[in-house]
Amino acid sequence: MTMSSVPVLFVHHVLFYTPATASDADKAILLEGLQQLVRIPSIKQAHIGTPADTTRDVIERTYTYSLLCLFDGAEQEAQYQHHPIHDEFRTQYARYWEKVVIYDAIGPVVE
Repeated sequence: MTMSSVPVLFVHHVLFYTPATASDADKAILLEGLQQLVRIPSIKQAHIGTPADTTRDVIERTYTYSLLCLFDGAEQEAQYQHHPIHDEFRTQYARYWEKVVIYDAIGPVVE
């Protein structure tokens, strides 16, 4: 099997930080937006989460929501970035976060 025939995953991991003044209602609205976002067809698999109750020194727990999306490759992730639902999400929900950190990675599928 050549390297080019090895299946790859494109991982798009986004951490959303809400302002300290964000209400529970604000956070719920942002969550609704994230739930709409994962409907984009090019996403292979998605997970929306909140910080786990773990306490090791290396764990970042100050974000409000984590969005993890898996794609079959960079082309599918680009389709996600340019999808109307993604555009609407940025327009309608940006006021509910103060910071976003994104980690994109690509690599072979490990089984």
